[in-house]
Amino acid sequence: MTAIDIDFDVFKALTNRRGNEAVTYNDVLRDLLGLPAGHTKAPEKPRGWTWKGVTLPNGTDLRAEHKGTAYSAKIENGQWMQDGHSQPSPSAAAYAITEYGVNGWVFWSVRRPGDTTWTPLSKLRKS
Repeated sequence: MTAIDIDFDVFKALTNRRGNEAVTYNDVLRDLLGLPAGHTKAPEKPRGWTWKGVTLPNGTDLRAEHKGTAYSAKIENGQWMQDGHSQPSPSAAAYAITEYGVNGWVFWSVRRPGDTTWTPLSKLRKS
Protein backbone atom coordinates (compact mmCIF):
# COMPACT_ATOMS: atom_id res chain seq x y z
CA MET A 1 0.00 0.00 0.00
CA THR A 2 1.26 3.48 -0.86
CA ALA A 3 0.92 6.38 1.58
CA ILE A 4 0.08 9.90 0.44
CA ASP A 5 0.69 13.16 2.30
CA ILE A 6 -2.25 15.51 2.73
CA ASP A 7 -2.66 18.71 4.71
CA PHE A 8 -5.01 19.15 7.65
CA ASP A 9 -7.76 20.88 5.62
CA VAL A 10 -7.88 18.00 3.14
CA PHE A 11 -7.94 15.50 6.02
CA LYS A 12 -10.88 17.34 7.62
CA ALA A 13 -12.77 17.51 4.31
CA LEU A 14 -12.28 13.79 3.70
CA THR A 15 -13.29 12.98 7.27
CA ASN A 16 -16.48 15.03 6.92
CA ARG A 17 -17.42 13.01 3.82
CA ARG A 18 -17.29 9.73 5.74
CA GLY A 19 -20.86 8.82 6.63
CA ASN A 20 -19.69 6.62 9.49
CA GLU A 21 -16.60 4.76 10.70
CA ALA A 22 -17.26 1.89 8.28
CA VAL A 23 -16.63 4.26 5.34
CA THR A 24 -12.90 4.39 4.71
CA TYR A 25 -10.90 7.28 3.32
CA ASN A 26 -10.26 5.06 0.30
CA ASP A 27 -14.05 4.75 -0.17
CA VAL A 28 -14.39 8.56 -0.06
CA LEU A 29 -11.59 9.06 -2.61
CA ARG A 30 -13.03 6.40 -4.94
CA ASP A 31 -16.38 8.17 -4.81
CA LEU A 32 -14.84 11.59 -5.48
CA LEU A 33 -12.80 10.23 -8.39
CA GLY A 34 -15.78 8.39 -9.88
CA LEU A 35 -14.16 4.99 -9.45
CA PRO A 36 -16.18 1.84 -8.76
CA ALA A 37 -16.25 0.52 -5.21
CA GLY A 38 -13.20 -1.54 -4.32
CA HIS A 39 -13.62 -5.30 -4.39
CA THR A 40 -11.30 -6.10 -1.53
CA LYS A 41 -10.72 -4.30 1.70
CA ALA A 42 -7.59 -4.19 3.78
CA PRO A 43 -7.80 -6.11 7.04
CA GLU A 44 -9.58 -4.17 9.77
CA LYS A 45 -7.21 -2.29 12.03
CA PRO A 46 -8.29 -1.25 15.49
CA ARG A 47 -9.85 2.21 15.21
CA GLY A 48 -8.80 3.20 18.67
CA TRP A 49 -8.74 2.35 22.34
CA THR A 50 -11.99 1.88 24.26
CA TRP A 51 -12.50 1.76 28.02
CA LYS A 52 -15.74 2.11 29.98
CA GLY A 53 -17.69 3.61 27.10
CA VAL A 54 -15.03 6.09 25.96
CA THR A 55 -13.23 5.54 22.66
CA LEU A 56 -10.07 7.43 21.83
CA PRO A 57 -9.06 7.17 18.18
CA ASN A 58 -5.59 6.13 17.12
CA GLY A 59 -3.31 9.15 17.17
CA THR A 60 -4.82 10.61 20.34
CA ASP A 61 -2.20 12.27 22.56
CA LEU A 62 -2.47 12.05 26.34
CA ARG A 63 -0.69 14.12 28.93
CA ALA A 64 -0.45 14.43 32.69
CA GLU A 65 1.69 16.20 35.23
CA HIS A 66 2.94 14.70 38.48
CA LYS A 67 5.22 16.44 40.97
CA GLY A 68 6.21 19.04 38.39
CA THR A 69 7.09 16.54 35.67
CA ALA A 70 5.13 16.23 32.41
CA TYR A 71 4.23 12.74 31.17
CA SER A 72 2.77 11.63 27.87
CA ALA A 73 1.14 8.66 26.20
CA LYS A 74 -0.47 7.99 22.82
CA ILE A 75 -3.19 5.77 21.39
CA GLU A 76 -1.50 3.57 18.77
CA ASN A 77 -3.01 0.57 16.98
CA GLY A 78 -5.87 0.43 19.46
CA GLN A 79 -3.61 0.49 22.52
CA TRP A 80 -2.74 3.06 25.18
CA MET A 81 1.05 3.25 24.78
CA GLN A 82 3.22 4.81 27.46
CA ASP A 83 6.99 4.57 27.58
CA GLY A 84 6.90 1.61 25.19
CA HIS A 85 4.35 -0.32 27.27
CA SER A 86 0.65 -0.92 26.69
CA GLN A 87 -1.57 0.21 29.57
CA PRO A 88 -4.95 -1.44 30.18
CA SER A 89 -6.69 1.55 31.79
CA PRO A 90 -6.22 5.25 32.61
CA SER A 91 -5.71 4.41 36.28
CA ALA A 92 -3.11 1.74 35.49
CA ALA A 93 -1.31 4.28 33.31
CA ALA A 94 -1.40 6.81 36.16
CA TYR A 95 -0.16 4.19 38.63
CA ALA A 96 2.82 3.48 36.35
CA ILE A 97 3.83 7.10 36.98
CA THR A 98 2.79 7.77 40.57
CA GLU A 99 3.28 4.26 42.01
CA TYR A 100 0.08 4.69 44.03
CA GLY A 101 -3.61 4.43 43.29
CA VAL A 102 -5.01 7.47 41.52
CA ASN A 103 -8.13 8.12 39.47
CA GLY A 104 -6.78 8.00 35.93
CA TRP A 105 -9.87 9.72 34.53
CA VAL A 106 -8.93 12.82 36.53
CA PHE A 107 -5.16 12.41 36.09
CA TRP A 108 -5.05 12.51 32.24
CA SER A 109 -5.96 15.05 29.57
CA VAL A 110 -6.44 14.14 25.90
CA ARG A 111 -6.07 15.76 22.51
CA ARG A 112 -7.71 13.71 19.79
CA PRO A 113 -6.71 14.01 16.13
CA GLY A 114 -8.26 17.21 14.84
CA ASP A 115 -8.63 18.75 18.31
CA THR A 116 -6.85 22.04 18.94
CA THR A 117 -7.17 21.97 22.73
CA TRP A 118 -6.63 19.50 25.55
CA THR A 119 -9.67 18.03 27.32
CA PRO A 120 -9.72 16.35 30.74
CA LEU A 121 -10.34 12.64 30.15
CA SER A 122 -13.10 12.74 32.78
CA LYS A 123 -15.13 15.12 30.55
CA LEU A 124 -15.45 12.38 27.92
CA ARG A 125 -17.17 9.94 30.29
CA LYS A 126 -20.91 9.76 30.35
CA SER A 127 -22.44 10.35 33.77
